[in-house]
Amino acid sequence: MCVLHLMLQGFDPPHQSETRTIYVANRFPLHGHYIPTVTFSNGDVFQYTIWNFVPKNLFEQFRRIANFYFLIIFLVQLMIDTPTSPVTSGLPLFFVITVTSIKQGYEDWLRHKADNEVNGAPVYVVRSGSLVGDIVRVAKDETFPVDLVLLSSDRPDGTCHITTASLDGETNLKTHYSVAETSVCQSVSQLESLQAVVECQQPEADLYRFVGRMTVTLLGEEIVRPLGPENLLLRGARLKNTKEIFGVAVYTGMESKMALNYKCKSQKRSAVEKSMNSFLIIYLCILLFEAILSTILKYAWQSEEKWNEPFYNQKTEQERNSSPILKFISDFLAFLVLYNFIIPISLYVTVEMQKFLGSFFIGWDLDLYHEESDQKAQVNTSDLNEELGQVEYVFTDKTGTLTENEMHFRECSINGTKYREVNGKLVPEGLTDDSPDGSTPHMELLFLKAVALCHTVQISYDQPDCMVPGSDPFSHVNGFSANHMEYYASSPDEKALVEAAKRIGITFISSNGDTVEIKTFGKTEKFKLLHVLEFDPNRRRMSVILQTPSGGQIMFTKGAESAILPFATSGEMEKTRLHVDEFALKGLRTLVVACRHFSPEQYTEVDRRLNAARTALQQREEKLQEAFNFIERDLQLLGATGVEDKLQDKVQETIEALRLAGIKVWVLTGDKHETAVSVSLSCGHFHRTMNILELLQQRSDNECAEQLRRLARRIKEDHVIQHGLVVDGASLSLALREHEKLFMEVCKNCSAVLCCRMAPLQKAKVVRLIKTSPEKPITLAVGDGANDVSMIQEAHVGIGIMGKEGRQAVRNSDYAIARFKFLAKLLLVHGHFYYIRIATLVQYFFYKNVCFITPQFLYQFFCLFSQQTLYDSVYLTLYNICFTSLPILVYSLFEQLVHPHVLQSKPALYRDISRNSMLSFRTFLYWTLLGFCHAFVFFFGSYILMGEDTTLMGNGQMFGNWTFGTLVFTVMVITVTLKLALETHFWTWMNHFVTWGSIAFYFIFSLFYGGIIWPFLHTQDMYFVFVQLLSSGSAWFAIIIIIITCLFPDVIKKVFYRHLQPTNTQKSQVQLTNTHPYVNQSCPQAVCKECFWLFFCQLVEGKDYFLSIF
Repeated sequence: MCVLHLMLQGFDPPHQSETRTIYVANRFPLHGHYIPTVTFSNGDVFQYTIWNFVPKNLFEQFRRIANFYFLIIFLVQLMIDTPTSPVTSGLPLFFVITVTSIKQGYEDWLRHKADNEVNGAPVYVVRSGSLVGDIVRVAKDETFPVDLVLLSSDRPDGTCHITTASLDGETNLKTHYSVAETSVCQSVSQLESLQAVVECQQPEADLYRFVGRMTVTLLGEEIVRPLGPENLLLRGARLKNTKEIFGVAVYTGMESKMALNYKCKSQKRSAVEKSMNSFLIIYLCILLFEAILSTILKYAWQSEEKWNEPFYNQKTEQERNSSPILKFISDFLAFLVLYNFIIPISLYVTVEMQKFLGSFFIGWDLDLYHEESDQKAQVNTSDLNEELGQVEYVFTDKTGTLTENEMHFRECSINGTKYREVNGKLVPEGLTDDSPDGSTPHMELLFLKAVALCHTVQISYDQPDCMVPGSDPFSHVNGFSANHMEYYASSPDEKALVEAAKRIGITFISSNGDTVEIKTFGKTEKFKLLHVLEFDPNRRRMSVILQTPSGGQIMFTKGAESAILPFATSGEMEKTRLHVDEFALKGLRTLVVACRHFSPEQYTEVDRRLNAARTALQQREEKLQEAFNFIERDLQLLGATGVEDKLQDKVQETIEALRLAGIKVWVLTGDKHETAVSVSLSCGHFHRTMNILELLQQRSDNECAEQLRRLARRIKEDHVIQHGLVVDGASLSLALREHEKLFMEVCKNCSAVLCCRMAPLQKAKVVRLIKTSPEKPITLAVGDGANDVSMIQEAHVGIGIMGKEGRQAVRNSDYAIARFKFLAKLLLVHGHFYYIRIATLVQYFFYKNVCFITPQFLYQFFCLFSQQTLYDSVYLTLYNICFTSLPILVYSLFEQLVHPHVLQSKPALYRDISRNSMLSFRTFLYWTLLGFCHAFVFFFGSYILMGEDTTLMGNGQMFGNWTFGTLVFTVMVITVTLKLALETHFWTWMNHFVTWGSIAFYFIFSLFYGGIIWPFLHTQDMYFVFVQLLSSGSAWFAIIIIIITCLFPDVIKKVFYRHLQPTNTQKSQVQLTNTHPYVNQSCPQAVCKECFWLFFCQLVEGKDYFLSIF
């Protein structure tokens, strides 16, 4: 049975009350009930369906100004008589729309495919049908398909253990409970006869809140039991340490808590694309200005009788009687069509091809390949490649993203002596394994027993595949089978410590609720568990009170240094404090261990106080805190532990590189405050010298506001020390509710921010807070679990880590990598390359189209604004498609301003391209004015040559208007191609091939096009024109002079700017040039890298550089 078919049925209408009633096993009452039909979905990880693809994709594409504009132009060409054919606009538009649709449809199909794999997972339902109220069976290590209220498990007490790593990032084991009346129903027949009703709140996104009650009917009597979060098994969590459980479905589909924490997937658009649209609006204004001016000047010119109706162009009767207004509009539209190529429609298809082809480089990059897991980087959408070069904020999850989810015991301090583990033995510092033990054996033994007993670790005994015939399959209950035992802990630290004690010889064997059993160097000892004083963030410690085998009462306590040492009255406190500081400086997570022995009278008082506090109906939490404080005092200090939370490889170096690149790193985690801070310190997110500010456990708006003001004052008073901020989820909710501006002020003045105990939607809210701030910075979110999906979708760029928490984050991300360390190269190298490539591509396209159309506009002044085209229609069509398309495409795929190794070794170079600097209005204005200047040189340079003397042929023949237009077009094609050559820093054989090949192709094509009479052409105005042009020595001289006139000032400008105002990137280029084996100080390349000597130097090295980007 598939999860895909789960429907929401069998409960009261969700909008008629604040609660819902669910009938277990769908045993409905006799009266009617509401049956809605809401199907299950795994969240909107995709954008299109088969039904909405065409209209939605067309809507998205025609949101682009150029596409919409060319659609209008195409319709105008169909309706009126225009100088050019409708094919010149319609064909490129159709090509662009088709290519883009195929690309986006393919990428979304991949998301559908991945989503269907999850939705097709099988689910075992006890009865037929798959509705809310059905009883679902889940086996060990399976994921819960819906939100379930636990009914029973294979355990006698009806408990089970789960991990919620994919929801909140915590890998620790959590215990969930069933009510006593249903926990005995451990067979299908018992469950089918169960009569029970669940009443609970309507669905909400809070993962940690659930309010309900269950009414069970037994022998005609109704028994009501309360339900809370400890009874609810959330969809996405995984069953551990339990063979199987049965639960009743209460929330399914998009009403499950995990789905409510998803955001709807929206279309992301890069900053470059937004800049392109802004530039297109400016060019559209230029186009309208030129069309209106040409129309006005045409009628001004025709006001003279001799030009209004010359003898060689008499008007028809219809033209004389036509409406002047309609004629004006028709002329305006005709000029609009004549100049429409100033809007580069081919820009979009080139950008799409560049993004699609360029995205393969990420997958091909061996530096982003993780050999251990055999995983390479993935690109789920190529629309955001250049955004990788503009990131200003990185929001990262902790568990599974920065860490490996592995803890290892490293060192400990016992009675003032430091120990390390060597071959399963504790060896004092400075001694070898065979050295005599300098500590008191009793104290060492007591410390290890405290570690083995003071915890909430659970044990799983995995049955071997092949049992010996006749053996007892449950022999592990009475004995010990170390080969098939696995620990599960509520804290990763606890598991590491218990496993370390086991290796040393103190083995935790079992815990059945009343007794705890350990083996001390082979000897079994049983302790009676009297009380557990649970950990809470206020006390920052936990304790267990036990009755020893000899009958005495003892309490073992462990916790943070600040929570234990002030209450200790004996033991080596100063030495232990010193050791704890040493452990912390090594990046180890530290815990301090202590004990207290009770006399019979003392224990009687302890027991009385605990029972009174736990049974109190009023102020129970306050009374429990008083009781805990009374008990956890007069402690005897035993020692401290140092546990390493294993970070992923090179996490610290990656965070430091991002910081040097000007990127602020925020850690957003659902983990506890202490754990999160410890990991932040060990990974370099927080420095030891950093002043850590805290916004924790705020209970009211006023309290939160006052604390924020205090933090703001502290930051202003101290201008030297770097500050780090720690904030928890509850305090964050208060801060964002009323004090968003003050909170942002504090955060912006902090070098690092850590948010802990975060719900998934809170992570997305934090990202949105920064994303929508006045500066509008580019944000990137990286995570590995389902709890990270919302922030991944909210950020401008979402990165999924292929970790141990499923593939939800990877499926919903824009890019996926195997390890956090790969983020550095993804941003600093690939992001840098993609941005400079596409930024130059966009500017160059506008430049070459200004060069293309401006001579057409100028020509109208010399042809009485008759709408005569300067260029042949074939040249109009092929200019952007063939003659100038390949050089810029190859440039945008392979250009490198500096070597990838330099970009990684100098992260500060990333700052040179930040804030969209290469697409600023100043840069845009430079390229536009350069295009106009070159266009004026093209036109008037050719006009000066032909204006006074048109007899440039040796036989006295004259040049006509088509020859003049071809001369302008020839100069233009060569100049814009060589201009791109000057902008190219990284030459490969492919760059040489398309650059010189494009110029050669233009000459060869023109010779064939104008040298042969083509039978399928109605007219052939260009016949023998190009051959005639090239036969003139004056024309060749004009071509050379005009090209030099255009490009030489640009070369001079580059030389002076490099020497007078070099950027950091240009300085790095010079350093690389000076150390390159093919270049020495005498080479002209050392003076000007744009010179053509570079072509020959890099032609040799191009292949090696080309391979280096893969």
